Amino acid sequence: MTATPTERLLEDLNPSQRGAVTVTSGPLAIIAGAGSGKTRVISRRAAYAIETGAVPADQILLVTFTDKAAGEMVERMAALGHSGVMARTFHAAALAQLRHFWPSRHDGAPLPSILDSKLRLLVPLVGRLPGGYRFTPAKDVADTIEWAKVRRIKPERWVSEGADRAPIPADLFGRLYRDYERAKERAGLLDFEDMLVKTVELLESDAEAAALVRARKRWFSVDEYQDTNALSERLLELWLGESRDLAVVGDPDQTIYTFTGATPDFLLGFEKRHPGARTVTLADNYRSSPQILELANRLVAGGPRGALRATQPAGPAPAIGRYADGEAELGGILAWLRALAAADVAATETAVLVRINAQLPPIEDALTRAGIGFTVRGQRFFDRREIREAVLVLRREKPDATGAALVTAVERLFVDRMGLDDVAADAGQEGRERAASLELLLGIVEDLAAADPDLTIDTVLAEMDRRRAAEATSSADGVNLLTYHRAKGLEWDAVYLPALDEGTLPIRQAKVEAEIAEERRLLYVGITRARRYLAISSSSRKPSRFLAALDPGRAGAKPVVARREAGVRVLPGAPIAGAATSDDALLDALRRWRRERSTADGVPAYVVFHDTTLAEIADVRPRSLPALRRVRGMGPTKLERYGEEILAVIEAEA
Repeated sequence: MTATPTERLLEDLNPSQRGAVTVTSGPLAIIAGAGSGKTRVISRRAAYAIETGAVPADQILLVTFTDKAAGEMVERMAALGHSGVMARTFHAAALAQLRHFWPSRHDGAPLPSILDSKLRLLVPLVGRLPGGYRFTPAKDVADTIEWAKVRRIKPERWVSEGADRAPIPADLFGRLYRDYERAKERAGLLDFEDMLVKTVELLESDAEAAALVRARKRWFSVDEYQDTNALSERLLELWLGESRDLAVVGDPDQTIYTFTGATPDFLLGFEKRHPGARTVTLADNYRSSPQILELANRLVAGGPRGALRATQPAGPAPAIGRYADGEAELGGILAWLRALAAADVAATETAVLVRINAQLPPIEDALTRAGIGFTVRGQRFFDRREIREAVLVLRREKPDATGAALVTAVERLFVDRMGLDDVAADAGQEGRERAASLELLLGIVEDLAAADPDLTIDTVLAEMDRRRAAEATSSADGVNLLTYHRAKGLEWDAVYLPALDEGTLPIRQAKVEAEIAEERRLLYVGITRARRYLAISSSSRKPSRFLAALDPGRAGAKPVVARREAGVRVLPGAPIAGAATSDDALLDALRRWRRERSTADGVPAYVVFHDTTLAEIADVRPRSLPALRRVRGMGPTKLERYGEEILAVIEAEA
């Protein structure tokens, strides 16, 4: 018997997918693991609902996480014969509603323009902050304002409700937040969060507008629901009204945007908030080999979704290596990439993922020198604002020192003109990136001086120009270089995850259990980007605590030698026997010293040193001033002022 068109929507689905597609009414939660075919389920379910008469096509809204995903969903629906279905992000749908209602509610005035970036208004405001606070990355301020807005915290309530989130003292941030809102209002602008805030306020206060919105759309499906925040959840409630036709799709193990206000709580508590809701779990993975999934399942064992089940054929065992330092690890990356090329794996199907952008330049440089093409997905290192500004400072000042003295002169410029010593590296993600980027740039100068005792600033600038040109002309057909966050939603045949070290992944600023859990989920996302080949490595004396969970069977084993599996060279390196932890006794002693010193100097503790720097000192335990100088955040001024005292603390705790 020939299948009907509606039956064809179900033919190639597994039982769980079919179960989700055929639930066309009432609240539904779809817990969709990585690579489980959720996009197919979302589109087929909408088509099935239309074709079975559950809902007209024009009353459906498919909510996606990005505009790109919305476009792809529209294309999928058109291919299924339903071109009239709307797919939009929360912001795009809210903006369309605001544009419709705004003139009639504001004496005919059009909707204000949308601010393309908060930085346009924030950069001059941050630049007027007192002292070293003027070096605070404006993006960290913007991110904190976003965090406040998704919780509907206004400037006047900041000190009482959000003080612990600010990258600068709460009173300063409250004034800055207020000044930003005033500047935005004077310019007649709305920012990204205002699209949702203003729409929520409209639908809460205007019954006629709310009724019209609900009459037009009554059947909703929301993707990436684990990354929903309180503001978008409130908007969804207002769109729904009395309707119960809501399906949400997400994976709690892929929640990696909590720093923006996202939370998996709405997904995990869906059944409680929607009585009678059904839950369908998609656990069959159509992307990765069984060996890769076994590793991923070890990392998040016991999660709410359960283990992923493999459907792909067996592949080579993931390679787990440990290297003495970053240089050795770079050599391992190059060897792995060459082995993949020899096994006919296309460079475009290969990716190297890192925790922060500042980790990419050494990899870029190694690939350039090895003649391996690459493409940086996201912002390139030499295009970062602080790097462009730092190079401009060097061109303008042109210090005439040479060799090691030039390094000192360059560092002094970065301290005086870029606020390197004052960067609040613990305050926000961009602050950490900025500090790491400037330290890396200084490290490049140090390496050049070590190779050339007569190094001049002209040679330094020429090398910066060379590296920027190499980065800018990277091949679109080469190896993909990007961060874990940018890799979300993407996949490749082969993925390398370097630098799984304490302080990098998990990042040093992750201190409480919730923050560590998010770092674990970030690694899970990285692992599940790989289809067939996966390599993971550590490059410090303190491998990530996560590696012990990934490779428990080899604890205490002898170092492995290079071998071949399915044509790919497995990384050499010692097994991961477990992750070391910080020297807590020394760290406590350093904090006590800092507290006493800051009291004596009459300054806040962070002015002496940030926790980031103290933790690294405790990790490395330097025994000399030159060794102490190599610790990130230890500039020449602080080395001169505090160096001998710190060495005395280390000696006392030896």
